[in-house]
Amino acid sequence: MQRLLTQLILISLCFFSSIISANDESLLTELNKIQSAIDSDAKVLIGTKGEIKSFLEYRISRNATLLQEKLKGQIEATTPNLELLKPYIVKQLAFTNLVEDYFNEQKKTLMSQVGADNDRKIMLQLVHIQREQDKLYAAEKQLIDWAMLAGVDVADKNQQFISALITRADDLDSFVHYNQSRLVQAVADVTVAGKDVSSDQTAIVVELKERLDQSSASLSIAIGLLDQLGQDTAMYKQTLFSISGDITQDVLNFDVASSLLSEWMSIAKTQALENGASVVFKLIIFSLILFLSSLVGKIVKRVVQKTVSNSKLKFSLLLQDFFVSMVGKVVFALGLLIGLSQLGFELAPLLAGFGIAGVIIGFALQDTLSNFASGMMILIYRPFDVDDLINAAGVTGRVSHMSLVSTTIKTLDNQRLIIPNNKIWGDTINNITVEHQRRVDLTFGIGYGDNIEHAEKVLNEIVMAHPKVLKDPEPLIRLHVLGESSVDFIVRPWVRPIDYWDVYWDITREVKMRFDAEGISIPFPQRDVHIYQTT
Repeated sequence: MQRLLTQLILISLCFFSSIISANDESLLTELNKIQSAIDSDAKVLIGTKGEIKSFLEYRISRNATLLQEKLKGQIEATTPNLELLKPYIVKQLAFTNLVEDYFNEQKKTLMSQVGADNDRKIMLQLVHIQREQDKLYAAEKQLIDWAMLAGVDVADKNQQFISALITRADDLDSFVHYNQSRLVQAVADVTVAGKDVSSDQTAIVVELKERLDQSSASLSIAIGLLDQLGQDTAMYKQTLFSISGDITQDVLNFDVASSLLSEWMSIAKTQALENGASVVFKLIIFSLILFLSSLVGKIVKRVVQKTVSNSKLKFSLLLQDFFVSMVGKVVFALGLLIGLSQLGFELAPLLAGFGIAGVIIGFALQDTLSNFASGMMILIYRPFDVDDLINAAGVTGRVSHMSLVSTTIKTLDNQRLIIPNNKIWGDTINNITVEHQRRVDLTFGIGYGDNIEHAEKVLNEIVMAHPKVLKDPEPLIRLHVLGESSVDFIVRPWVRPIDYWDVYWDITREVKMRFDAEGISIPFPQRDVHIYQTT
C-alpha cells in the first residue's frame, strides 16, 4: 500500500512544459491546488483510524469529485484545451486505480476480522464501501471517455476496467441473492415469533432490507456501465427483475428495452417450438385445477355451513358466515398455488415476497389491522349477533352483517351505518335484545286529592289486561314518591324485547283514557302564590 501511495505522489509532482495563457495558468493553479490537497490527505490517510480516517476519506472523495467537475466543465466548453487537461485526466485515472486498491485492501481487512459477534457490523461497513465504489466506477468510466477524447491510448485500461466491472457485477449478483435469502429467513422468523417478536429480529429485517436495496442499486449501476461498454448484462438484469424486484431505469431506455424484448421474444419462440405441446398441456392442467378448486370450494363451503350451523358449540351467525366465507377463499387460494406450481413457478420466492409485503403493509395499515383484531375478538366473544338490537359507538340499531374490519348496523329509522370494528370493541356494547325478557319502566302521577287505592287498582287492571305483558316475572306497581305537584306511581311490567315499545305506548295511552273515565286527575306542575297586603 505504501508503494501505491508513493506512485500517487510521484504522479502528482509532474510538471507541464507547454506554454499556457493567463486563463490557462489560473485554471492550472486551481487544479494543482485541488490535486495537492488530495495528495496531502492521501499521504496522511495511511495508518489513521476511527473518525480521523473517515474525515480524510470524505475530504479526498469531495476534492476528487470537485476536480472532475472542473475537468468536465473545461472538456464540455466550446473550445476545450485537451492538451492542457490531458495530464490531469491521466493523473486522475491513476488515482482511481489507487483508490480501488485502497478499497480492496479495506475489504480484505474487514473480512479478516469477521466473527460471530460482529458480522452485522462488518456487513454494514462492506455495504458502505460498495456505495463508495459505485461513485468510483462511474468516475473511472467518465475519465476513460475523456482520455479517449484527448487522444490518450487507454485500450488496455479500458479492457481492465471491463474485466473489473464484470467481476464486480458477478460479486454483486451473488450478494443480492444472498441478501434476499437472508431476508426471507428473517421475515419467516418474525412471522413465527408473532406478537413475541423481539426488537433485534425487527432490526435484522430492516438491516437486510437496506443491504438488499444497496446491493441492488450497486448492481444496477454496474449494469448501466457494462451496457455503455457493449457487454451482455441479461443475466444480471434477470436477477434484478426476478429476485429483488428492482426495475431499473434501463427499462425506460428504448434501446435496452428493445434488446430485452427481442431477447425474450426469441426465447419465447424457441420455447414455443420446442415445448409448445408441453406448455399447452400445462395451461390445460392449470385451468382444470382452478375449475376443480372452485368446485371443491363450493362443496366445502356447504359442508362447513351445515357443520357450524348444527354444531353443539352454537356458533354465532357472524362466526358461521366468517368460517363459510373464509374456507372457500382458502381452498381456492391453495388451488391457485398448486396450479402455478404446475406452470413452473417457484412458490418459495412468491411466498417470501408475500411475507415481506406483509411486514411492510402491516406497518402501513395499522388502523386496518386494529379493526381486523377487533373483528376477531367480536367473533370469538360474541357480544352480539345478526339481527340483535345494540347500542355501541354512540349508535343504536340492528346488526345487519359484519366483516373482519367493519360492522353494518341499520338504525331504527332505517339508516345503514358502517362502523369500524375497533370503534365498537373499544366502546361499551349494549345488547338490547340478547336477553329474553325486558322490563318497561313507566311513571304515572295522580293528584294529592285522589284516592291512592283506587288509582293503584286501575293501574293493575290495565297492566294485567295487556296480552303482551308477561305473567312471570310479575309486574311491579308501587307508590314511589310524593312529588311537588303529584303522587307518583311506578309501573314496571316485563315483556319480550320485541314487544317493548308496543307495551310502553299501549299502557301510556290506556292509563290516560282510564284515569279520565275514573275521575282520577293527572296533575301538571303548579305553584301556590300568596299575596299579602300590608298597611
